[in-house]
Amino acid sequence: MAEIVILLAIKKIGIALAKGATDQASVQFAKYGAQLLELQGSMGRVARELRIMHDVLCHMDIRNRNSQVYDGWLEEVRKVAHVMEDMVDEYLYLVGQEHDVGFFFFLKNGFKKPRSLLSLNQIAFKVKEIEKDLSHLSETKTRWVLVNNEDTSSSDYIVKRSQELANISRRLEEEDLVGVDKNRELLQQWLAGDHLERSVIALLGMGGLGKTALAANVYRNVREKFQCHAWVSISQTYSREDVLRNIIKELSRDKDSVLSNTADMDITCLQETLKKFLEQHKYLIILDDIWTPEVFNDLSRICIHNEKGSRLLITTRVGRVAALASQGCILTLEALPEDKARDLFCKKAFSRDTNYECPVQLKPLSDEISSKCKGLPLVIVLVGGLFLVHEKTVEEWRRINSQLNWELINNPEFDHIRNVFHLSFIYLPTHLKSCVLYCSLFPEDYILKRKQLVRLWIAEGFVQERGECTLEEVAEGYLKELTDRNMLQLIERNHFGRMKKFRMHDLVRELAVDLCKKNCFGVSYEDQCVESLEMDGRRLVLHKPPTSYCHYTGR
Repeated sequence: MAEIVILLAIKKIGIALAKGATDQASVQFAKYGAQLLELQGSMGRVARELRIMHDVLCHMDIRNRNSQVYDGWLEEVRKVAHVMEDMVDEYLYLVGQEHDVGFFFFLKNGFKKPRSLLSLNQIAFKVKEIEKDLSHLSETKTRWVLVNNEDTSSSDYIVKRSQELANISRRLEEEDLVGVDKNRELLQQWLAGDHLERSVIALLGMGGLGKTALAANVYRNVREKFQCHAWVSISQTYSREDVLRNIIKELSRDKDSVLSNTADMDITCLQETLKKFLEQHKYLIILDDIWTPEVFNDLSRICIHNEKGSRLLITTRVGRVAALASQGCILTLEALPEDKARDLFCKKAFSRDTNYECPVQLKPLSDEISSKCKGLPLVIVLVGGLFLVHEKTVEEWRRINSQLNWELINNPEFDHIRNVFHLSFIYLPTHLKSCVLYCSLFPEDYILKRKQLVRLWIAEGFVQERGECTLEEVAEGYLKELTDRNMLQLIERNHFGRMKKFRMHDLVRELAVDLCKKNCFGVSYEDQCVESLEMDGRRLVLHKPPTSYCHYTGR
């Protein structure tokens, strides 16, 4: 998360050192040329240090996220980056008194310059101190922050938990698969079809919709119709060699074949051996949880076309990956309708009772709780399990319901839910992380409008220039990518087919709100007096129910 703050600081320094700002500063501070050059030199050195830190943090982020020392060091880096961002704002304001500088013209249009604004010398002094602080932090990291250099496949906590989650989903009982009959039947038809061309089938949907559970259920039912079959979960720390060995292990399970003697093979031999084997067999291979088209294309070349009726089934949260499936073979999973969600919740919450019957006095609360799960089977199963172990009284259920959001963020029993959504967030590009966190500052179920969101992102500096595209066009590309990754839900297009309105799923928002608070990105309050607010975030949002809101972004 600190990499978001650092990237924004780097971008602002870039604007401050760009030709327009430099020329204006040279004119405005002509009498202080030496001091100006020294300040600009310090800014450049700070930017270089921050850039290296950003790149290192992007590499370290996942593997070290559970280290208390590392997290403490990150917090100090974040503070320094925030101070640098403030100093650049002050500098740009000084330089931009006469002319607009980049998109920071709002700094002079938005408010009047106070008489006590920092002088150029004071800014230069502060930037020098920041330069020293960054140097000290680099030395501190070398001395105290232990970097995990082991192979991420064995050391990465988040990835290991994602693998556990995949295993749990695969082992779900038949009774936990509610409302999937049509999808299951269609999937089985595609897999068991009599056409001989190898086909690629994609299961698409956001985390928690039950893609893995459905695929596993169908896999168990149809795999014996194939000469060989394999199931492999693809982690985000994708290793081609690991995946190949896992496929080989699955294909040769309980069999003696040419694949049994591959322990000493390098990756080239593994590929050739596997291709030759698959060429002779009707195979079914499941690639669970693929995140990028590159990974699919890499593996697809090995799973060759052999005209024997072979099938390749992939599950993914990303639309660009699903688009690589054979024509007409994309199955998009939707949230469960209210009645099916209610049925599944009752099966888990009242699993010890006859016919899973919900007591009359608990029915209103039961409906309210199941609706909060937004039709996600994984969430419904885990939330239902939470209520299973509590007393079946209105008072107890009301108490747990009132703190359900807290439970989702803090209760260890919900680690699996958090990991599902955390994985989707953590592997976003840095600039998209900022956009997602920003969206979470709006009220729950708020309808986000394209024009409004695009302009706010640009004003915040989240949008990066791309070729000859306008910033508005780039920002719309961000929206497309976030909907493609199921981080935002597209709910309406205009008459021209252009994206118009969006919504953030409640559970995605809850995670993002928690990350906002922990990383001082922003805080939001609902219907509270200004006097009681704590300014512990870089952005403050006041929600004014029921539909209007007061939105202030500042430092």
